[in-house]
Amino acid sequence: MDQATLIDILHHRFTDHPDRHPAVKWDDIVSRLSPEMLRSLDWMEQTGGEPDIVAMPNGQWVFVDCAAESPSGRRSLCYDEAALEKRKKNKPAGSAVAEAVAHGVALLTEDLYRHLQTIQPFDVKTSSWIETPEAIRTQGGALFCDRRYDHVFVYHNGADSYYANRGFRTYLMLGTI
Repeated sequence: MDQATLIDILHHRFTDHPDRHPAVKWDDIVSRLSPEMLRSLDWMEQTGGEPDIVAMPNGQWVFVDCAAESPSGRRSLCYDEAALEKRKKNKPAGSAVAEAVAHGVALLTEDLYRHLQTIQPFDVKTSSWIETPEAIRTQGGALFCDRRYDHVFVYHNGADSYYANRGFRTYLMLGTI
């Protein structure tokens, strides 16, 4: 979509959810958006992520996928390229890590996922791959999260698995405001 339309969508979302970014002015956000960031945000939006700015406990500000469920345009993918190559049958279309890297964003960490859940409930019907520590990944596993029973759960699965209701959430660092 064109940049003006994207900025308008982001502005509306920013205005509709002031609890995600208290004491921040839209002008401070939009003035920091580079063409590269806008391309990443456009991809986040086009794949169903509904990106919005979120305040982090460390004072950083990030654009993060705030769709109620794992973004619909990023599901049925295995964790990373090594997992994709490992699959011999019924390969998915790609991997979460490769998609994120290709679009200039990163998978949520466990800490960021848990922080996002303090803002409002997410992934109550779906689940999302998250950044997986190398010690787990080298053994063939990968981590994903969801929210059930009003509690955030972190699980493991084979990195080469994929499901129609599992996608991935991403973030884009904006910096300190």
